[in-house]
Amino acid sequence: MSLTLDAARRILAATRAEGRAQQMKPLSVVVLDAGGHVIAFEREDGASAGRFDIARAKAYGAVMLGMGGRAQMARAEAQGYFMAALNGVFDGKVLPVPGGVLVRDAVGAIIGAVGVTGDTSDNDAAAALAGIAAAGLTGEA
Repeated sequence: MSLTLDAARRILAATRAEGRAQQMKPLSVVVLDAGGHVIAFEREDGASAGRFDIARAKAYGAVMLGMGGRAQMARAEAQGYFMAALNGVFDGKVLPVPGGVLVRDAVGAIIGAVGVTGDTSDNDAAAALAGIAAAGLTGEA
């Protein structure tokens, strides 16, 4: 199974709706496929211009490393040199913090990732998880 544009749009809408329901700051949300390519992106009114790159870096790290942002952050805290080296391998495109969430299909295969930025990293991850669930998929923060 691959992550479709329709599913990506459902994720965007539900992630943003969760942000509004929880009174989060304006969110920016990106959905990547399993190869790290952008399927869809939205930046809410009032979100700063640089949020695309932050959201993409959160999602890119998740899909390229096969681990959500929380696991990446734990790895960075335990082995900063390793994550720094990986970021070099990926041309600085990895941001190892919560808000980068893997997307898994019904059998557990990684089919993409969602990156959310705009509020606290934990809130970003919570909004992403809600969006992924609304699309009938499983998220791994």
